[in-house]
Amino acid sequence: MASPRFCIVGAGAAGLATIDALRAAGLGFDCFEASDRIGGGWNGGYDSLHLITPRDTSGYTGHPMPADYPLFPSRAQMLRYITDYAASRDLVRDVTFSTAVERMAPERDGWLVSTSDGETRRYSGVVIANGHLHEPFQPRLAGYTGCQVHAAAYTSPDDVTGPRVLVVGSGNSGCDIAVDCAQRVGLATTISIRKGHLFQPKTFAGKPRGELWVMRLPPLLQDRALRLMIRIAVGRPQDYGLPAPATWSLVDQKPVVNSQLLHWIHHGRIAVAPGIRGAGDRIVEFSDGRRLEFDTIVWCTGYRVTMPFLDERLLPWRDGVPLRTAGCVLPKRGPARLYFVGLAVPRGPQLPVYSRQAALVARMLRVQERLVEPLAETFTSHGTAEHRIDVVRSVWQAQIAQAEEVVGRLEAAHHAA
Repeated sequence: MASPRFCIVGAGAAGLATIDALRAAGLGFDCFEASDRIGGGWNGGYDSLHLITPRDTSGYTGHPMPADYPLFPSRAQMLRYITDYAASRDLVRDVTFSTAVERMAPERDGWLVSTSDGETRRYSGVVIANGHLHEPFQPRLAGYTGCQVHAAAYTSPDDVTGPRVLVVGSGNSGCDIAVDCAQRVGLATTISIRKGHLFQPKTFAGKPRGELWVMRLPPLLQDRALRLMIRIAVGRPQDYGLPAPATWSLVDQKPVVNSQLLHWIHHGRIAVAPGIRGAGDRIVEFSDGRRLEFDTIVWCTGYRVTMPFLDERLLPWRDGVPLRTAGCVLPKRGPARLYFVGLAVPRGPQLPVYSRQAALVARMLRVQERLVEPLAETFTSHGTAEHRIDVVRSVWQAQIAQAEEVVGRLEAAHHAA
């Protein structure tokens, strides 16, 4: 009987962790990457991009970042680190480049996978590890005739046409891009913020926020302590002409880690506007009635989760995201032998998440080969399904720890049999 073989979709940061884990487990697999290189989204992005999590806790498990890297590495340094990780473990030899997965369909004991090279192959299981940042979400602004660019295509202020730019959205990318534009002489920058939220500094007293003692507190105390520290460090959003947060709880809002935006607002280099009501020609009307002219709009409005190679009807969805269990690696009541790595963003460093998810998936692949019932069915009864991409770290850690415990019991039962 032939040994089971598995398919990995994508050789970005999550895909490389998956290759590493499956090879360490002695499993056979093929990895398909649509582009001609590893690294995924780290090959693109804006030039000024830096991590918001510190160097020493942001690397893959067992492969620390270089000690001579700065506290918050740049995009270019991250790409070098990921490339070095792949080279040190010879991961690239298992990747088929410039070959996209075009269609996958479940069979009784596995999957049929069709790729852009015209081939269709059978696999015992599929691991989707190509992330969730493929389809930019860009609202349609009827009537606007100026230049429009999504953050996915923005690299530097050189992409801005004319002297007046509007940045829409105040997540981490929106803040970074507004700050980037504010430092270009002659460029008037405005940021549109529809809903208020807190802005966290990267460091407190020179220490990364993720390495502070408060991060070891229980979640409720941690939230209160961090809010107090933010208030002392940067004050309230209203002190900068920004809208008050809809909630002051850090748990209930996405983390935005940027105090430079506040700095440039106070220096008059970034103006603040509310949500957009409409547009005509190059005039943008805001919800407070102001009408201002802009030559370029940069949309920092996120991404849609898409899997064009998979019939979406096979999965249960909520709010545009597949429902997942077991630390976000299994679909809830989806087809058997389908796994995810990287389809979640537990708050904090992401590469350790990929390492842990991939290690769990490798164990699941072995366990599933000895079971009749799909693992997805087993885990549906263990905890609530997750519908979010942004997940509170402690919540995700509890989810994946429970999944590791269940897999451990299944492994022990097999060895005892």
